[in-house]
Amino acid sequence: MRNLAKRSFDACASVVGLILGLPVMGVVALAIRISMGRPVLFRQERPGLKGEPFILLKFRTMTNEMDEEGRLLPDEKRLTPLGRFLRSTSLDELPQLWNVFRGEMSLVGPRPLRMEYLPLYTPEQARRHEVRPGITGWAQVNGRNATTWEERFRYDVWYVDNQSFGLDMRILALTALRVLRREGVSHDGHVTMPRFTGSKGGGQVTEP
Repeated sequence: MRNLAKRSFDACASVVGLILGLPVMGVVALAIRISMGRPVLFRQERPGLKGEPFILLKFRTMTNEMDEEGRLLPDEKRLTPLGRFLRSTSLDELPQLWNVFRGEMSLVGPRPLRMEYLPLYTPEQARRHEVRPGITGWAQVNGRNATTWEERFRYDVWYVDNQSFGLDMRILALTALRVLRREGVSHDGHVTMPRFTGSKGGGQVTEP
């Protein structure tokens, strides 16, 4: 019953969000098209409920510039001024309302990460996939990208064990506050979160 109520709320809220956000998304799409060209949207396969893959949508914030050997340049060199603004205001996440409408995501839940991370999780960390991934979550209102991976996963699992409608409303309210303050957008020393290499690892390649 709780899951049905959450899904019903997500479906209704995503429809309202898509309708009200359409003018903003139109302006953002046009700005990206003019400044970066095509594609306007960034699409990537991510794990959803129970780790099942889906295609996550975001507005593109980086160029596809490569070095002389055909490798993508570091994130900080590809992130455009417009992209930095979209990330700091979370406007780049607006297309995910479509993922919510389709039932692939929820408004609130652990953020969907890369498919390649799945075998790197501990059994406890993997519990984050017991619920649908969210546009925002408990980890995002407790540090966002400024936390470590281990802290982030602990927040995710805590949410899985304590989820409720009241908690979701609290997270949505706190998210709005964090976005207005532009808090926790970047990890210390990086424009994005360092790549996860396992709880005992320490890779420094960043996640787009």
